[in-house]
Amino acid sequence: MIRSILIGLAAGQRAMSPLPVIAGAFRRKKAEASGPFALMAHPLVAAGAVALSAAEMAGDKMKTAPDRIVPVGLVARAATGAFAGAALADEGRWRTGALLGAAASVASSYVGFALRVRAMRRYGQTATGFVEDALVLGGAWAAATAQRTA
Repeated sequence: MIRSILIGLAAGQRAMSPLPVIAGAFRRKKAEASGPFALMAHPLVAAGAVALSAAEMAGDKMKTAPDRIVPVGLVARAATGAFAGAALADEGRWRTGALLGAAASVASSYVGFALRVRAMRRYGQTATGFVEDALVLGGAWAAATAQRTA
């Protein structure tokens, strides 16, 4: 269930990022798509997930971007964290994966927000945003493609 927690941590930083990562892992057979999550491997769904994630990353660099800890942002992060956590959970443990993904995303939203605010004071919004994007995508990909544990 560690994969569900790790993908939830990524969702806490970028709500949409787990979706294209999971879609890509399923499409490339780097992760096993099972049950209702197999739809993520469809090319149109994967392309839509990429577009949503790219738009979120671009928006994050804007001065008018809302904080990730506003209520609507937390709801979006919890929802995608739950979905992604369930998608990476062992079959039959989807509810536990969803709960772990959602909890991890909300917790990491607050930690990530505090760290980003501190980093922005020194390095600015755009530079810290690009670094955060790279960390989130790398971490999410590692979570999605890691071997399932017994």
